[in-house]
Amino acid sequence: MDNIKSEKILKPAVVFEQPLVLTFTQDVKGFLFRYIGSFLLFLFTFTSVFAVLLIFLFVTLEAFPFLTKFGITDFLTSTAWYPEAKDGAEFGAMAIIVGSIYVTAISLVFSVPVGVLASVFLSDIISFKIRGIVKPIIEILAAIPSVAYGFFAVLILAPWLQKNLGFSSGTNALNSSLLLSIMALPTIISVAEDSISASGRELREASYALGATRFETMFKVVIPAAHSGIIAGIVLGMMRAIGETMVVWMASGNAAQIPNPWWDLSQSIRTMTASIAGEMGETAKGSDHYRALFMIGLLLLVMTLMLNLVSEYFLTRARKSLGKV
Repeated sequence: MDNIKSEKILKPAVVFEQPLVLTFTQDVKGFLFRYIGSFLLFLFTFTSVFAVLLIFLFVTLEAFPFLTKFGITDFLTSTAWYPEAKDGAEFGAMAIIVGSIYVTAISLVFSVPVGVLASVFLSDIISFKIRGIVKPIIEILAAIPSVAYGFFAVLILAPWLQKNLGFSSGTNALNSSLLLSIMALPTIISVAEDSISASGRELREASYALGATRFETMFKVVIPAAHSGIIAGIVLGMMRAIGETMVVWMASGNAAQIPNPWWDLSQSIRTMTASIAGEMGETAKGSDHYRALFMIGLLLLVMTLMLNLVSEYFLTRARKSLGKV
């Protein structure tokens, strides 16, 4: 009996697989694996960043001759886009820029309320079991090819708008905005739901303890506390909409004009991405038209870079508010 007790006492609580003193070979192996792994991770990261910088440099170099020849003022302030005119080509991209901002803003009008309310529903109302089914289905929307949305817009939504709303053309700002709002929803819902869920149970319980209702807790406590993450989701959804090509190319009507009046969504518009996709294949390399399209691409890159910086700012604020930074 005493022997059994002594064996139990002498038995080590934890068995270490690594020896306390490494041999020279083990020490060299650990050193090599650690630094080779760090170098490979750095190489992968640097390759991604370097590829983005090369794209930015390539677009800038292709657009620079246009800037030196025509300048930036008329390009940003004129609405006359006649790049192939024989009696004097005009490269006024204001209507195209306004068209991109216009359909993006209208799509956010539809997608932001739906996205925020859906994220509240997923985080605090629906059961965890059903949430595990519903959320992946919503995220599948991001995996549907944009050309499939475009065919839906042209073949189904456009005739419906003409028949039921009396529009002269079904390919217009409303058609493309509705499709862009659906495409932006997965991003807005996913990021906003993560931010609302991460705000913590303690915040909700404190609100309930003070006598607040569930509605008051969600809209006066939880959503304000998670506002940085929600705004970041909205900005990322905006980037998804402003960078979309196929849907706006197929569903917007491709008319280089500023809607007048501005609230008339039945008018056709043209976006920057649709202009590049529709005209690049028909332009001669090195021509003024070719350079002008690269100028539009450069402007689009700058806009998306600024939006990305804004989203990173709000995501950082959200992490700090949750104590993760």
